[in-house]
This record gives sequence, structure tokens and C-alpha cells, in this order.
Amino acid sequence: MANNQQTEPRLGAVVKDTKADRFGVVMGTIGGLIQLRPISGGLSWDAQPDSIEVLSSRQELTVRLAALKAESRRGA
Repeated sequence: MANNQQTEPRLGAVVKDTKADRFGVVMGTIGGLIQLRPISGGLSWDAQPDSIEVLSSRQELTVRLAALKAESRRGA
């Protein structure tokens, strides 16, 4: 897990996959991997636990708002 973060992210948390350089919502774990999906939906991916950065509440809110703004610009 990246630097000062908890051991395992909670389900539904927004985290950063530092290796993929993208944000995702925690959907679960399987085989030692963290399962993530894009905030606005789409194809999920697996991430190594040591590449996951758990965001603070403020960071999570910022990322979720950015995703909503991006969706509205696309007309979603």
C-alpha cells in the first residue's frame, strides 16, 4: 500500500492506482488483487495492493466531483 495508508481500502472507496495512474472505486478483492472500476462506470481492472493509494475524504470528494463534471460535459 502506498505510503501512509490503511491496510485495505473499504468497499466503495475511491482510490488511486498509482501504477495505472487512474482513479477507481473499490469493488472487492480476489486472489490478493484489488478490483477497481472507473468512477463513471466502464471496464473494471485489477490492481496490486501496493499500488493503491487510499484518498482522504476531501480528495475523494474532489475526484468524484471531477468525474461528475466530465460526465455532464459529455452529455451523460
